[in-house]
Amino acid sequence: MRDGVLIGIDAGTSVIKAVAFDAFPIFDPRPVFVMAEELYPGKGTELSNEWRGRQFEYCWLRVLSGRYADFWQVTADSLNYAAKKVKVELTADKRERLLNAYLTLKAWPDVKGSLESLRANGYRLAFLSNFTARMLEANIRSAGLEGMFEAVVSTDEGRTYKPDPKAYRLGLDRLKLTREEVLFAAFAGWDAAGAKAFGYPTFWVNRAGQPAEELGVGGVDAEGTGLAEMVKYLT
Repeated sequence: MRDGVLIGIDAGTSVIKAVAFDAFPIFDPRPVFVMAEELYPGKGTELSNEWRGRQFEYCWLRVLSGRYADFWQVTADSLNYAAKKVKVELTADKRERLLNAYLTLKAWPDVKGSLESLRANGYRLAFLSNFTARMLEANIRSAGLEGMFEAVVSTDEGRTYKPDPKAYRLGLDRLKLTREEVLFAAFAGWDAAGAKAFGYPTFWVNRAGQPAEELGVGGVDAEGTGLAEMVKYLT
C-alpha cells in the first residue's frame, strides 16, 4: 500500500497506453437515489436498493437465458419490478423522472481534473460500459466531458453485458490494443473481478469501500477510493 493505493504493476515496466472506464467511476449515481426518496419519502431508499440490485440481475439473467435487452430497457423493467416489490405507485410521471435521471448524471468531483492529468500524460481514454451508447453520450454532455474520451463503447454492441469476456473484448477491438496495454477502471467489485479474470490490468475505483468479491479471482492490480489515486498510480 502506498498513499492509499495498492501497488501491483511496476511503473518502470508498465506498457499501459489507455484507460477504459466503467460508467460509475465517472458518473455519480447518487442523485437518482435522492430523487427516489423525494418522490417516495420513507420508501425511496428501499426502492433504490431493490432497483439497483434487480438492474444487474436482469442483465445477467437475460444474457444467460438468451433474451437480450439493452440496459435502458433493463433499467425500466427493473424499476417496474422494484416499485411492485416495495409497494409504491409508479405513476407515468414518476417513472419518467426516475428513468431520465439516468440521462442527466454529473461527474464525481475528482473526475475532470483526473482525466485531464491522464490525457496530459499521454493516456488514451475510453468508456467500456453496460450503459447504452445513448446513455453514455447523454451523460458525457450532462457532465461537461465532451471531447475527453477517444472511444465510447457500450456492451450493447455485442448484445451482452460485463462480466462476459465478450463484453470486455469490445474495448480491445475498438482501441486496437492488447489486454496488457489497457487499464480497466471498475466501480463494482464484480466488474473488477471480471476485468481481472479477462486479463486487463485493473484499478478498482472503490468509492463505497466495499470488500472484494469472492469469485476465485486474484486481487486487482490497484485500488483506491477515487480517480486521483489512479492518476498517482499511473503517473
